[in-house]
Amino acid sequence: MNATLTALATAGPLAAGWSLHTLRLHRRIEAARRDPLTGLPTRVWFEAKARRRLVRSAAAVLVIDLDGFKALNDSYGHAAGDAALVHTGRVLADCVRHWGLAARLGGDEFALVLPANAHRVRFEASRLHARLVRPFAYEGRELAVGASIGAVATQPGADLSAALRRADEAMYAAKQTGGGYFVALGLTPALPAVNGRRAGRPGTTAMGGER
Repeated sequence: MNATLTALATAGPLAAGWSLHTLRLHRRIEAARRDPLTGLPTRVWFEAKARRRLVRSAAAVLVIDLDGFKALNDSYGHAAGDAALVHTGRVLADCVRHWGLAARLGGDEFALVLPANAHRVRFEASRLHARLVRPFAYEGRELAVGASIGAVATQPGADLSAALRRADEAMYAAKQTGGGYFVALGLTPALPAVNGRRAGRPGTTAMGGER
């Protein structure tokens, strides 16, 4: 009996210590999945979840790139740029509160998966653009950035890589015309690719040099 009580008394602190360690580990894993500035999931987590979501459901896949972001940094400093990213993160997080996925892909580029069919995707892109370009507060003043959005509607079973590429092409088309949004039709690429990415994206090279 005494031996049993001693064992239980010893096991209690060990179990509590292990539970605390497990909790801390889960928190670290969760933190690694999140962009520390915006709080949005990172690309790896987003892609894993989005692939499973597209297999099951029709959805709209959107790629967002901020316009005027560098000019904002140059005029008001990097803290203002960070505020613009935080503002964007809040808008996207609110969009996916009930259903959907959002992520910061890197820099001032973001991605979004929303429940929408081909008839609704244009409405969703238009509404998102209107929210992103609203002024946000920064050190007692109101600042704003533009946004270029590319979107494509998918059917259940769609390939995420193909959908992101088409949304990226559409985003590029929107940016070429001064911002706003553009909806791609279908998942067949319209622009040449370099190493699986749209030619002209940062980090891609083509014959004749960087584009």
